Amino acid sequence: MPSTITLKRRINSIRSTRQITKAMELVSASKLRRAQAIAQRSREYQELAYELLQRLSVLPEAELHPMLVKKKINRRLYVMIGTNSGLAGAYSANISKELLNRLQRDRQENVASSVIAVGNKGAQFVRRLAGVKLAAVYQPFGDQPTAEQIRPLLNTAIKLFKDGEVEAIELIYTSFISTVNQKVTNMLLLPAAAPDKGESFSEVSTFEPDAETVIDQVITRLIEAQIWQAVLESLASEHAMRMMATKNATDNATELINDYTLALNTARQAAITQELAEITGGSEALNEIA
Repeated sequence: MPSTITLKRRINSIRSTRQITKAMELVSASKLRRAQAIAQRSREYQELAYELLQRLSVLPEAELHPMLVKKKINRRLYVMIGTNSGLAGAYSANISKELLNRLQRDRQENVASSVIAVGNKGAQFVRRLAGVKLAAVYQPFGDQPTAEQIRPLLNTAIKLFKDGEVEAIELIYTSFISTVNQKVTNMLLLPAAAPDKGESFSEVSTFEPDAETVIDQVITRLIEAQIWQAVLESLASEHAMRMMATKNATDNATELINDYTLALNTARQAAITQELAEITGGSEALNEIA
């Protein structure tokens, strides 16, 4: 059994770690409330924007637009929303697993794959993959992302598509469902898919200044809305998973402290019993001599 000094050091060390994990849990809980409110508030707008993007894809004026023309897919680009930080449970692992599944599909279909990674965790993972091009790396956009921060990522993805370097763009991120439930989601950004019900904007017949300019600007803004919402959903999911991970770490630290405290009390009791036995034995020895 370890000595009482060793047990005391272990208890003090675990208590210090528990203070850190508890503080991280409280910080993540505070950030989660704000991120959750923002993500849920804009979710309906994102859904309507995606529906509008789908319906635009069936317009006669949009059939030949560079961002809506459907071609044979030989190269596919993935935009992966990740993080720089750890201690967030399986957040990064889930994103990486989804990407691996998509890359396996591409290999079976003989499609070349490239990735735009948001966050160093995802970038480090992609760099270790053979045959996958890391097109760009962007730092996470912080707890309060702005459109100006997201726009360089948007412009890079659209440029690669317009220049013909890729024929499809998919977005991989983590959807926030609840504090204990987050789901990795894959969304097709370009080319836009037609709606399931075959709806169209047949009532729209006039474009100012011209159809190409209007459609180009609208599609760009609608894609920006998809990436924006993906960032917000991923941010809320990250805070939720980090809060749960640090809470579990705090609970585990408390259990370890209780176990070591019990071991310390046992060691103390054993030491006291041994000392009493030695005193009693010494006293009896003296009496025998006397």
